[in-house]
Amino acid sequence: MKEQKDWNIFFAEVVDETLKQIFKEDGVKVIYDFLENNSHLRLEDVANKPEVLADSLEKLMLSSAQVIEEMILNNTYSKLGLKFEKKQDHKFPDYLNELKRK
Repeated sequence: MKEQKDWNIFFAEVVDETLKQIFKEDGVKVIYDFLENNSHLRLEDVANKPEVLADSLEKLMLSSAQVIEEMILNNTYSKLGLKFEKKQDHKFPDYLNELKRK
């Protein structure tokens, strides 16, 4: 249970940091408001619902969602001391679910 909580906190921090690198504070607030109001997703829950995060980013950002997802994955893997490598037929939630199992 503690490992799950630690993972949730860790991943929420990576998502927050990555979005702030891209959009600054005001832009990130708009994204979080969208996530909460349209997807009922809070930042602390993104690790448990990566598919909701991916769908929400796609709705909000359209084609740039994939770039944002890849940046989040790169940062997550890097902070874990791993190298992110794209895999055919893998989507954003697939990578996160693999990391959670490790």
